[in-house]
Amino acid sequence: MSITTFTSRELNQDIGRAKKAAKDGPVFITDRGKPAHVLLSIEDYQRLTKQRRNIADALAMPGVADIDVEFPRSRELPRAAEFD
Repeated sequence: MSITTFTSRELNQDIGRAKKAAKDGPVFITDRGKPAHVLLSIEDYQRLTKQRRNIADALAMPGVADIDVEFPRSRELPRAAEFD
């Protein structure tokens, strides 16, 4: 993992280079010589925040409505719950 630094001006002039650098590690963006922001790949961000997509988010994704899914009907009869 490498750390890259861009000034705000460099970032504005070549955002593509900053995105490529973010694939190899965090990109620090400075403003007047001081670190102001960090650009991360989505994988690094998710690993850092341990963010996991939940089922509701996955089902809300564009294109999911176009997927046909059929679930087989259960042939088992319902049974009473057992409580001890």
